[in-house]
Amino acid sequence: MLKLRELREASKITQQELAQELHISRYSITNWELGRAFPDSDNLIRLAEFFDVSIDYLVGYVDEFGNKVI
Repeated sequence: MLKLRELREASKITQQELAQELHISRYSITNWELGRAFPDSDNLIRLAEFFDVSIDYLVGYVDEFGNKVI
């Protein structure tokens, strides 16, 4: 979930602030960013909506232009 960290840092919000916005623990955000865990489908949707990006972009399937990433 490298995109998650990039998006969060570009938005200038902390892990704690994002966790509060999504009503989850900061520990979950940390684990997602480090690749120790993966958000469930509900949280993927909430993250994509929060950052106004597609789920495909969030998980690294496509780039910012919608092109498939190899």
